[in-house]
Amino acid sequence: MQRIHAINPAETTGKTRRLLDGVQAKLGITPNLMTTLAAAPAALEGYLTFGAALGSGTLDASFREQLALAVAQANSCEYCLAAHTALGQLAGLTPEQIAAARGSHSEDAKRDAGLQLAQAIVVQRGEISDAEFARVREAGYSEGEIAEIVANVAINILTNYFNLVARTEVDFPRVSLQV
Repeated sequence: MQRIHAINPAETTGKTRRLLDGVQAKLGITPNLMTTLAAAPAALEGYLTFGAALGSGTLDASFREQLALAVAQANSCEYCLAAHTALGQLAGLTPEQIAAARGSHSEDAKRDAGLQLAQAIVVQRGEISDAEFARVREAGYSEGEIAEIVANVAINILTNYFNLVARTEVDFPRVSLQV
């Protein structure tokens, strides 16, 4: 049972209404994550602003979805696994790429290094080794791209933890937690 209740978008006003209308306009749906985050309009606005900023960064949409899948798998977030599987498909990821990303891997060596870094950041709570940092640099990532990977990990940890605490009802096609 959901612990933090989703807000009905039709019953909102002001900033909350404007934010949820923006989500609806962009996605064509208003996912339960958004209506649940809307219990705290500042949290919803912060998430949307951070996400929009990362969307204008150097990492492309399909790689950001791969990062989201790797982080969701590491945190066992059923909601985010379902959401990012669907969003990953929309971003052009194949079922094989989605499964590999959930295991923090990619056939592309550079992306593989980035996904391995993301997993290390989650599992080691940011305390990565010099060797792990060197591996991602040797794969061709700039310092700016590494900063964006860290930021993408952070925003996904936010949604993973929020969904785990709130027990957000999954409104995307469910996927197994097992890879």
